[in-house]
Amino acid sequence: MDRFARLVARLLHVPVALVSLAEDGRQILPGMLGLPEPWAGRRALPLSHALCRHVVATERPLIVSDARADERLRTSPAFRELGVVSYGGMPLTDGDGLLLGALCAIGHEPRSWDPAELADLEDLAAACSAELRQRILSAQLRSAQKVLETARAAAERARGEAESLRREAQTGLDHAELLLKTSEELAQTSGLDDVRRRLHDLLAGVGKPSYAGLLVADRNELRRIPDPDDVSSVEREILTLPTDAAFPSARALREGRTVFVPDREALVAAYSPDAVGLFDRLGLTTVMCLPLWGSRALLGVLAIGWARRHEVGITERATLTAASGYIAQAVERAQYLDERISVARELQEAMLTDLPLANRVEVSALYQPAADDHMIGGDWYDAYHLPLASPGAEPALMVTVGDIVGHDMHAATVMGQIRSMLRQATLDHPPYSPATVLAALDAACAVLPVEAGGTLVHARLDPAPPAMPWTLTWSNAGHPPPLLRAPDGRVHVLEAHDVLLHQAFKDASRTEHRRELMPGSTLLLYTDGLVERRGHDIEAAITQLAGLLNRHGNDPLPELLRRISERMAQPPPEDDVVLLALRVP
Repeated sequence: MDRFARLVARLLHVPVALVSLAEDGRQILPGMLGLPEPWAGRRALPLSHALCRHVVATERPLIVSDARADERLRTSPAFRELGVVSYGGMPLTDGDGLLLGALCAIGHEPRSWDPAELADLEDLAAACSAELRQRILSAQLRSAQKVLETARAAAERARGEAESLRREAQTGLDHAELLLKTSEELAQTSGLDDVRRRLHDLLAGVGKPSYAGLLVADRNELRRIPDPDDVSSVEREILTLPTDAAFPSARALREGRTVFVPDREALVAAYSPDAVGLFDRLGLTTVMCLPLWGSRALLGVLAIGWARRHEVGITERATLTAASGYIAQAVERAQYLDERISVARELQEAMLTDLPLANRVEVSALYQPAADDHMIGGDWYDAYHLPLASPGAEPALMVTVGDIVGHDMHAATVMGQIRSMLRQATLDHPPYSPATVLAALDAACAVLPVEAGGTLVHARLDPAPPAMPWTLTWSNAGHPPPLLRAPDGRVHVLEAHDVLLHQAFKDASRTEHRRELMPGSTLLLYTDGLVERRGHDIEAAITQLAGLLNRHGNDPLPELLRRISERMAQPPPEDDVVLLALRVP
């Protein structure tokens, strides 16, 4: 039940999740996450605090965006003592349709519930109801078993038949639990390594195999996905197999059917010495290889092995075949995500600029991907010299740091478009006013149109003779404020900004600002992934960043950026992060 609470909290991003069952005079909590004491220790709440009673009473979901504005709930002690502000509750029912309680998602802030989130909550409630029904059935079976045991002296034959029925029923429950667990666990996997990591524990309940392996089809070969947590595994000895290899797994792929090898004698008779040697080193006697069918093609093979000879019955074979279907879905999703992530990462990193070799000014940049590989961002930096104002003069330097909204391939491609459009707009508008350039970009995005939403800082750094202050001119489109460290260590937050970049703001007024940078000054530009965390104050994070810049501002720029990244990346960022630093000589 706690697993369901964790799934609700993770999928709906809520701090509190409950599996709540109604009893006379109270509600009990067999599953919970995030509930404060003393209620967490008691695993129960009085009815005065129980919002699930409204779900049970109405037999309908209860969805509340703001309990403070709800006449039914605004006076409830749950609002005052438990911090319930937003609430989503789905009914939990038994096999006869009787309302048992609710699966609840609780937030401490007002919230507009997304239909997709409510659909996820409804699906989890259905799975949770199924689990409760299984437990009720198990209790009924245990009760029936006690009755049968009392009759043992009267009818030995009846006892044997009852025991046989009990074993069959338990096996059915074990198999049903395996399928439910497989569907739940594999729904959360994020890559092939993650799928492989979970295989053995998932299949341990059916036949207790000693080995579960995963091989995926890759052109004309099978590629083994070894256990990522076991670097010394024997299976790493043969990581690829030709599809025509004399191995049970290759045969299952070629023929698209389950291949069963009952013992070592059958393996020696039908397969190659390499296959025999590998299975000997893995300590396997019986092997079963099931094809993994995707929505459009055969994806690979699930290999299951037992150390001792094992007879696979009809029920067990059916259960493993059904489980292989869930595994195939997880493999197909993992391959799709891995491919999209790989392409997007390559695209994004290819568009990150090689920093120019400045004559005197120091420039350094750092790009840090999000902790979650699925979060492909639209963060970027850019730096390039402008055309010379006159022969022999030192060129001005144009720098940009920006963030396009979104965390997918679309965000990365829009980022590439905006970066190129911004360069072109800059070079087409001498004397290279940042505000004029951003206004031209706004107009271009509105006309084309480009679905560009995001923030950026666009700045020009004009050189000066030795020992004289340089000039920084910048325009900020809704981006986190740059930080400027003076030679004496004081850090200034350059807060002036205009509206963000969006096609709806095509007529937005773009302003620019100037600041003299004394020799030894350090300018730091960054994206919001560095300072924005769920549940943390962004102003406090910017203050922390300014403190780091104050203490380490004299370090070499690469070392400064490394220190900032390490100190500010706890917990690991949920978004990509870009840092760009410049130091005036």
